[in-house]
Order: sequence, then C-alpha cells, then structure tokens
Amino acid sequence: MKTKVLIILIIFAVILLPPLLLRDKGAAPVIPSSDMERLVIITPHADSIKTETGNAFRKYYKQKYGNDIILDFRAPGGTSDIVRFIADRYKIEFRDYCEKNGIEWTSAVAAGFSDAATDRNPNADPAVKQARKLFLQSDVGIGIDLMYGGGVFDMSRQAARGFAVDGKIDPSYISEDKMPKSFGGEMIYDPQGRFYGLCLSTFGIVINTDRIAEMEDKNHPERWADLAAPRFFNKLAIADPSKSGSANKCFEVVVQQCMAEAEKTPGKKWQDGWVDGLNLIKKIIANASVITDSASKVPRDVASGNAAAGMAIDTYGLTEQEWNVLQFGKPHFLYITPKGGTAVSPDPVQMLRGAPNQKAARAFIEFMLSEGQKTLCFSAGTPGGPEKYALRRPPVLKELYKPEYRKFRSDPDYNPYASGADFVYRGERTGRYYNLLRILIRVLMLDCQEELQTAWAAIIKAGGPDKVPEAMKEFNALPFSYAEASKASKGLNAENARDVVRLKREWRDNMRKHYQKAAELAAEGR
Repeated sequence: MKTKVLIILIIFAVILLPPLLLRDKGAAPVIPSSDMERLVIITPHADSIKTETGNAFRKYYKQKYGNDIILDFRAPGGTSDIVRFIADRYKIEFRDYCEKNGIEWTSAVAAGFSDAATDRNPNADPAVKQARKLFLQSDVGIGIDLMYGGGVFDMSRQAARGFAVDGKIDPSYISEDKMPKSFGGEMIYDPQGRFYGLCLSTFGIVINTDRIAEMEDKNHPERWADLAAPRFFNKLAIADPSKSGSANKCFEVVVQQCMAEAEKTPGKKWQDGWVDGLNLIKKIIANASVITDSASKVPRDVASGNAAAGMAIDTYGLTEQEWNVLQFGKPHFLYITPKGGTAVSPDPVQMLRGAPNQKAARAFIEFMLSEGQKTLCFSAGTPGGPEKYALRRPPVLKELYKPEYRKFRSDPDYNPYASGADFVYRGERTGRYYNLLRILIRVLMLDCQEELQTAWAAIIKAGGPDKVPEAMKEFNALPFSYAEASKASKGLNAENARDVVRLKREWRDNMRKHYQKAAELAAEGR
C-alpha cells in the first residue's frame, strides 16, 4: 500500500515539478495601487464594447488629467436585470440613510421615495412626499458611477425615479450643430442632463443562409411578419424581453410598425395595431427554438446554426456578420434591416446619484460624445478607431458622416440621419406601456410557450391560419384591448404584491386555456 502511494507521488512530482521550475519568473502580476482612481460602470454591453471604449478612455484620461484610472465594469445581466439591481440597491441605501437620520421607514415610504408620481400627487402621504424630497436632495449612492447602455426608456425612467442625476457636461458637446435633440421620435439626450445618447441603433433580422437554403422556401425574410411564417417553426432564436431591454425594444418596434400599418389601412385605427402586434409576436415566439437571457447571444446562436433566424440589434448583427466573413470568407450569416419596420433608437449613458467619482464619470460622458465616437464607428486600426474590434455603432455626432471620414467608418454607406426610419417612433402610443409589454410577452407567451407551440403546431398541421378560423380566434385572444391597457398597467403597479401576482397568474392561466382550445379546434379542422 505504501509503495503504491509512493509511486503515485513520484508520478505527480514528475508531471508537476518541471512546469513549476521552468516557469517564467520575469513579469510579476501587476496589482493596482489602492490610491489609483477607479470608475465603476454597470453595463449590459458585450465585452468588445467594454474593451475598446475602456482602453480608449484610459488613454484619453491619462493624457487629459495625467492620471491612470481603473475601469471597473459590472455586468449583473441584461438591461432589465441591471434596472432591478439598481432599484434594489437604492432602496437598501436610502433605508439605511433614513434610519441613521431618525426617519421612519414604512412600506409607503419604500414604495414612494422613488416614484415620480409622488411629486405630482397633492394627496400623497406627507411622510412619503418628505422622503421623496429628501432623496432627491441627497447624495445617496450605490457605489456605481455610470450606467452605460440600455436604451432611452429605462434610462429616462431611472432619471424620473431620481436614480440618475445631471451629468453637468460642457454644453458645447451637445450643441445643435453636433447632434439633434431628438431623432426618429426619440430624445437623443435628456434636457436635464440625466442621460446622453451615444449612438443610433436599429433592430433587424439575422439569418443563417445555410439553414435557409435547406428550407423548401429559400427566400430570405425581409419583414418582421416573415418570422411568423410556419416555415420558421422551431427555427428562431430570440431574447427574453423580461431580461433584455434591447429585446423588449425590438418587440415594441414590431408593435409600433403594426400600429403604423393599421393607421394606413381603410377601416382600421392605429389602436388596432396593438392587437395585431401582440399576435404577431405570439407567432414569432411560437416559432422559437432558442430563447436566451441576453440579446447579444442571438446572433451567435444563428451563426452557429442552432437557429435559422432571429431578432437582433444592429451592432450585434453586423459585428457577427463581419466576424463570419473573416472566419469563412464567404459569409453564411447576414444582418437584414426589415422593410417597413426600421426605427432608430439612441443608446445612452447616464451618471447615477451619489457617483463616487463624478469627475471621471463626467469625463467618460464627454469623451464618448467627442473622440470616443470614433471608437464606436471606425474600423479597427484607423486613427482614433478601436484597436481590435470594429464596434459598428452609428454615432450621434453628425460630423463623422462627412465624406472625409468615410474611409475610416466600418459601415461607410450607412447614415441614419440620411436614411432615417421607415416610420417615426410614437412614444405616446407605447412608451408608457413599455414595461406592460415586457410583462405580457413573459406571462402570455414565454410562461405558456409549451401550450403556445402546441397550438401553433396544430394550426400549421391543419393547413395554416386561413384553414382554421375558429382555432385562430382562440389563438389570438388577449386579456384586454389597447383601450384597457392603462387599467391593466395600473394593476401591475398595485401596492399589494399578492394582487400583482394574482393578476399575472390570471392572465397566464386564461391564456393557456385559449391555446389548449385552439389546439383542439385545429385538430378538428375548425
């Protein structure tokens, strides 16, 4: 026994000792000094964006201020996860602030201190109004300087709640000659300085041409509605909008397009597009075989062949397309701008309340609105551009679309200011229901996906929607119309959490019954 143990030890020594004895003793690991400046940034962005903009900013900061700085990127998930994390952290920190200052912490204060409606409600509890006022005057922080990326809706909501503050950047960075105040129906930057758009993003369709070529219908999808076709059953990749802000924005664009089309259709009103849009999304989700928690994963799933097509933000789609060309020469992955469904949306940055390093946070915003714009849109290795990865993010700075910069841009033929959008985003139609839309997709579709797919499969097997009108009527059922959306949205904001859970469960269970009935009717050919 002892001999066996000794032999085993000798074998391990022979394997492990040479690498240890021969290892490079030159460069010791670099440990940042404790007094080095740090900028903490929470972001849903991909590693390529963090790496390139981070490296460029460090050089800029060293040159401008003579200091090295550490960029501490935090990524607890997609935009929705980040928003929840920030809200939870501020609640914890403000509660601690109240308790230290002898202010009673109640459930009403917990719900109202970050609710913008408290400011407008003359009948609000005086204690809640006082807590709200105290929070907005405080420097309560969560140890994070900036939120970088995530969309105008979430950042404007955080601004209204008081989690974001005026970045107080030099006004010359956002003068009218450099960028418009709004574009395509959305604000480029907040007039109160609580967020600043850095690039103009669009949403589109990504496809694997090899998978499409295997289909009987080999045409590439051109419109959002094409993804709802039966030929894509079990062949799509999508991101969960309850976890990804960009995925939810993409679905909102689908609804907005349906509203724009309904408005042009005789006998219909734009409000009818709400129902059309939600039922189109149902079919798309029924066709999904891959549902991810991050929008950045969708192009990878499509490129790898796990899905034939998907929905993606332009930067992820175009980056994957470029990588595909470099890797294979002839690409089998494409990003397609959908006809009639193109909307341009800014992707912003904002300073959070109580930012530990406001000077560096302000410098980061100003850099990203000036020289950092080149990092977003230039090809790798160009003057001022990224070092390794082309980020392919159309900048908000109009100057960079001038002819002299064309040779540097990674997408020289694309100018969102010139091409615009296929329709103007109408925030007053769906903006207030952005969170409701996210919850509806989760509850009515993703939580019921098994029943949803079973119903859709039965309808396809029966010959398609036109062959089984009764089944489609059940499939298209919704818990409420657009006219009732305001009431439904209020129900999700009820003070009693049990009431909210009960409402969601009611929607989900009723929807399951409709899907089950649709499957039965389709099987009967009705």
